[in-house]
This record gives sequence, structure tokens and C-alpha cells, in this order.
Amino acid sequence: MKKIAVLASSLILIATSNSAQAFETSAKQAIIVDYDTQQILFEKNANEKMPTSSMSKVITAYAVMKEIKEGNITLDDKFRVSEKAWKKGGSKMFVEVGKDVRVEDLLRGVIIQSGNDATIVLAEGIAGTEDQFAVYLNKLAEQMGMDNSNFMNASGWPDENHYSTARDLATLGRHIITDFPEYYGIYSETEFTFNGITQQNRNPLLYMDIGADGIKTGHTEIAGYGLMASAKNDKTGRRVVVVFNGTDSKKARSEEAEKLVSYGLNGFKNQVFIDKDEDEYKVPVLFGQKEHVLAQASEDLILTIEKLSEDDYTSKFTPKPSLEAPVTKGTQIGMIEVFKKGKSFKTIQVIAKEDVAELGTFKKWIAKAKHKFANRDK
Repeated sequence: MKKIAVLASSLILIATSNSAQAFETSAKQAIIVDYDTQQILFEKNANEKMPTSSMSKVITAYAVMKEIKEGNITLDDKFRVSEKAWKKGGSKMFVEVGKDVRVEDLLRGVIIQSGNDATIVLAEGIAGTEDQFAVYLNKLAEQMGMDNSNFMNASGWPDENHYSTARDLATLGRHIITDFPEYYGIYSETEFTFNGITQQNRNPLLYMDIGADGIKTGHTEIAGYGLMASAKNDKTGRRVVVVFNGTDSKKARSEEAEKLVSYGLNGFKNQVFIDKDEDEYKVPVLFGQKEHVLAQASEDLILTIEKLSEDDYTSKFTPKPSLEAPVTKGTQIGMIEVFKKGKSFKTIQVIAKEDVAELGTFKKWIAKAKHKFANRDK
């Protein structure tokens, strides 16, 4: 059965049972985002610029996947290992100078083994130099809305001008899952062998049975231990993206990762608040062949709500004042404003579901006269 709101000020109330408990993390920066609704479930210093260490390799992998998808390179293409790449310190894939390595192997070397050497081989193979590749990364970041990020290299090697934020990295994480589902599965692989050397994926969540399937760890002395992560609850279908940085050990990173992911997946539920195909609004029309026009929200609204919260969500429908015929199907004729605890949360357009023709000349003249008379003292 369709629900019909007849006038302008109907209120819809959704409440959950108990107020959400305070949640804390020892990470210096952190954010939890629901993948589908893009609601922020928790944040701590999420806009604070921070060194990203190897989490930067996610945007390098994103660039490689984009180049493959656009047909500029293939997984079977081979890039030559330069002396610069071979000499690079830190975590390594252990490529050999002067050798040609397949893009697919290099991609796994970046994602699973966190090879700084592999990032340089890919950067030079795609853009000629790592510096030019960094320019490309910044263009991609801008396109994705990562407004507080700047990349100076392909690996996340420490540089005072190389930084991002937890919020920006969460945006990146969501994009790589959405834009490249065909390659995202690499992030769930727990080991990769290259040149006779097997290395384990450093993501601690992959070894816990909590639905985690990616994304990337990071560590430098200045940044501490960080993680970009995503996990999905197969029963509910909900996915979260988690980013945090600044924990002081691998153990702390593992503990905080499990805590943040578990909170994001288990502490919330997604609930349909507005169904554009079920919720209808009946809006008065002046001088039309119908006295009312049926309207609907322009989009569905699904909210991520705390399971144990008494938070109240309300919505107020405000139609276009003194709506006159003719009305064309699809025309905006009102707005729905959603509030959380009395504060504006989201606004959605309301559109006409049907056409309403205007009255003929004589009938319209009479209707206008009646309307003017009825409102003469208002």
C-alpha cells in the first residue's frame, strides 16, 4: 500500500532504542564510513593532514587500474626496472635492475607486498618519471574530491609535502571498490610470491573472520602505524570503509582495526527512510483540471542508524507555494528536509508523478475569481 501525505507538514519519526555509546580510538586520525549511504559513523581528526606512508600506494594502484581499464596498458605488458627502482629502500618486491616485469606482478607487488620498488617501476612505465606520475596522482585525487591531499611520489616515501587525510583516504577507498571491482579482489590475497620470495599481506584484518577484504597498511616513524580497510557483513549486505593512522605498534594497529571495523558493521543498520516508489504526496494545484497532483521524492533515502540509539529522525515536506497548472511530470514541486535530533541532515527534491493540465479559459477565469475572493482578507 502506498502512503499518501495530503498536506504540507507531515512528520515522519524514526527512533532506535538506546542512545549510542561513546566510542573512542587510540589512533590519532580515524574515520568510519558506511559504503552505501556514505554516512560518517565515526570520525576523529578526519580532516587533519597526515603522512600517509604506504597507504599512498592505493592511489598508485588506482592509477594503474585506470590505465588498464582505459586500454593504455595491459596486465601482460612489461616494464623495465630502473636503477632508481632497484635501489629504493623500505619494503620491497625485490625486482632486479634491468629486468622486465609484468604489470600484473608489479600490481600485486604493490598491493600485497607493499613494494616501494614496484611503485617506481609502474610510475616510470606509465609516466616516464616518478615526478610526472605524482602529477597524475594529484589530478586523480582532485577528480575524486580528495581536496586535502598532495602526492609527491608513488610509494608514500616521507616528504613534508606528501600528505592526505583520513577523510580523503576513505574517499579513495570507496572509489577503488566502486570503480574497479574486477581488481579489488587482489587486496584480499594474503600472500604473493615473486622471484622465489613469498611475502604475506600486512593487513591484519584479512586473518580475522570479520568480513574484511582489503585494503592497505602503512607505517613510517613519523606517521606511526595506519590502515585503510573495508569489510562487509554478508548477512546484512552492509559494507564499511575504515581509515586510521598514528597507532604506536603493529599490535595496536591490529586491535584498533578490529575495533573500528566491528563497531562500524555491528553498531549500525541501514534503514529505508523514504521510498520514492512507495511514499506519495498529494499537493494542491490551482487552476488545474485536477485539484491535486501526486508527487514523490526524487530519490530513495536510506539512513545508517545506530542500532541502540534514541536518535529521532524527522522529515518535513514543503510543497511549492501556490502551485499553478499546468504541472509537468518530473517537475520539482517541493522539498523534503530530513532532520536528525532537530538539525538539518539532508534535503531531497519532490517531483510531480503526473501531468496536470490547466483549465479552459472560462473555467480558469472563474477559478481565479473564486481564489481571489477566498483570499481577500489573508
